[in-house]
Amino acid sequence: MHSNPQDLRAEDYLDGFKLARSLKRHHQLYLGPTNSGKTYQALLTLERAKSGVYLAPLRLLAMEIRDRLVSAGIPCNLITGEERVLMHGAQHTASTIEMMNPGKLVEVAIIDEIQMLQDPDRGAAWTAALLGVPASQVLICGSTAVTLPCLNAIQALNETYEIHYLARKTPLILEEKSLCGKRYHKQALKPHLQKGDAIIAFSRKDVLTLSARFRQWGYRVASIYGALAPEVRRTESERFNLGTADILVATDAIGMGLNLPIRRVIFSNIHKFDGIASRPLNATEVRQIAGRAGRFGIYDTGYVNVLEDDERIHIEHMLTTDDTADLIKLPVNVNFNKISALAAKLHTRKISEVLIYHQERTAFNHALFEQASQTSQILQALIVDEYAPNMSLKDKFIFVYAPISLNVAFEKDYYLMCLQSVAESKVRLLPPAPTWLNSPSPKHLEAAELLSHNLSLYAWLSFKFPQYFTEGKNVDALRRSVSRYIEQALLTQAGFGDTCRDIDYLMSHRK
Repeated sequence: MHSNPQDLRAEDYLDGFKLARSLKRHHQLYLGPTNSGKTYQALLTLERAKSGVYLAPLRLLAMEIRDRLVSAGIPCNLITGEERVLMHGAQHTASTIEMMNPGKLVEVAIIDEIQMLQDPDRGAAWTAALLGVPASQVLICGSTAVTLPCLNAIQALNETYEIHYLARKTPLILEEKSLCGKRYHKQALKPHLQKGDAIIAFSRKDVLTLSARFRQWGYRVASIYGALAPEVRRTESERFNLGTADILVATDAIGMGLNLPIRRVIFSNIHKFDGIASRPLNATEVRQIAGRAGRFGIYDTGYVNVLEDDERIHIEHMLTTDDTADLIKLPVNVNFNKISALAAKLHTRKISEVLIYHQERTAFNHALFEQASQTSQILQALIVDEYAPNMSLKDKFIFVYAPISLNVAFEKDYYLMCLQSVAESKVRLLPPAPTWLNSPSPKHLEAAELLSHNLSLYAWLSFKFPQYFTEGKNVDALRRSVSRYIEQALLTQAGFGDTCRDIDYLMSHRK
């Protein structure tokens, strides 16, 4: 890849993938809508290969593919940020995309859900996989949203490619009448629900409230949302898969490759809160979610619907409009060597100062790449500098990229306790099992979800700092107990009375 002198920083980034650069990689792009068999086609090639890796957007999907390969008689490892499940003699690995190993040569690699390059927080992991996975054959699966920047990068690397465009295997039909007519009312929805429906909500509160309501109406319900541990999501998926749940209530988490026997997708809202403001769903989101309806081999047709007549217009437009992303440059993350060099240049031990300087002053200028946003990392860096000022820069860098939500006070508090343990070189044991774990009451559901997140952080840190987080091997047993509690609680929790839609409806009728 040729570059101007000002582009040398991009060359530094590419130098981190020396093994991939030594190969004449050939890329096969399997592109198309949901339910077109993209990943299925790629997996056939992976199964025939002597060695390979599947790079997943979710831990749950990595687990699903590992199980599939093992069932086919192919030993397969599972590697995520918080677990290493290694099988004797395995030459195949299923892993989350962030765990891509640029130093392990394989014959075939699958990069799934390539449109995630657009994701502001995680997109850089897809760039690293695209440029750096060391496989003779790289199979890229996803929608057509980001094809152009991918091809630009492949061509600039002087590597070869071919594209397979796949068509959807079952028709997807937007039903002619919304479920509630002109105006939403919860009782108007009741007679229109059917077995095989997936109702999509955009908050934990709404998922739990709708799940409880539909159970009261006599349906067996499975629930999936982001705060649930992957093990629980898996159990809920299985209940719906096996028919022990009639209806699925889920967030847009199901848009990412989960194979579920959904007949009809119902949007309970056409807006979602994206962390800053409420905004209409975009074309890629609508297609990824709606496309889960009409699972090939189970249903001949997939159906989509909304709650109010006016909302059909937006969904119809998003299903038919071009969803090509406005992504021109691939996002890349800064590596520790760059951070270390900048810290020396700036004569500082504050990693927040280094990241802010890098974001504002040194992010490289390149035709193909751009620096990924460091906003959330800078927020974590400010906390690390404040609470562990004397920690080594390398250890600070690890904590800056730890997978937590700072806006959840309980998670932040536990993060600070873990940070303190490393800063003071003290062993931190696992959180004790709470007394309510064997309780039949669902009232500790949120506490169980939060504990599950803390266990994930503990597991993640146990691989980075095994000398301080010494009980990494015991995480699984405690997490299983927490997951069992959550699964039971989901079956009996009472929700929150009203959903966002109910509150809007009540407010509009008071005016």
